[in-house]
Amino acid sequence: GYPGWHIECSCISMKHLGDDLDIHCGGIDNAFPHHTNEIAQSESYLGHKWCNYWFHVHHLNTDNGKMSKSKGEFLTVSLLEQKGYDPMAYRLFCLQSHYRRNLVFSWENLDNAVAAYDKLIARIAALKKDGEVDADAFNKLKERFVGALNGDLNTSVAVTALYDVLKAKCSDATKLAAIADFDRVLSLNLLSAAEALREKQTQEEQASADPEIDALVAARTEAKKAKNFAEADRIRDELKAKGIEIIDTPQGAKWRKV
Repeated sequence: GYPGWHIECSCISMKHLGDDLDIHCGGIDNAFPHHTNEIAQSESYLGHKWCNYWFHVHHLNTDNGKMSKSKGEFLTVSLLEQKGYDPMAYRLFCLQSHYRRNLVFSWENLDNAVAAYDKLIARIAALKKDGEVDADAFNKLKERFVGALNGDLNTSVAVTALYDVLKAKCSDATKLAAIADFDRVLSLNLLSAAEALREKQTQEEQASADPEIDALVAARTEAKKAKNFAEADRIRDELKAKGIEIIDTPQGAKWRKV
């Protein structure tokens, strides 16, 4: 790089952030010579250590190499939204990889992240808000999450710890408390997205209410409880012939028109 570029960054940092930095971020390609020059000139001017931690992120690549503006290959949040993608799904896509590893972007990979995010939100939306938080269980769940972050900010393991919450043998209240706490770091809008999904499901159920269909679904549920699976299958086939799909959920059977 040119000297003006390095001086420029030191001046901007000192003007807006002061003479001491805790964390300085940047791409791995900036480690040398840009950041080494920043350190040399800033500490020569200040007379003391300038920054405590340097955080170098590896590249977001395409099949053709590093994504960059100069190649005309780069993503923006507005572009994702224009294409109908939730930026939170893209955030999950990034969090599933460690920052010291190159991440390969493709629209197919992003579609997989969208599917994973939607399933995650659906599982959270299925949790009940009643019950009490088990402090011991909560602390054990949080210990795994914090341990992942303490391991060189390993967000991929932290996301795994999030999924572990959903599989944990504890109350839904405890799970929701842990998810809310983890999301202060992950920033995936997990609880607000789950609440929005619950509201949407309620509206759809109200809009598609049909006493006859509801009665058949209830009869199928009772047949399954009585282990009369032949009758349950018969009702399912009858509903299917009417263009109705039954969806079994932890909260009971639901239906929709197909």
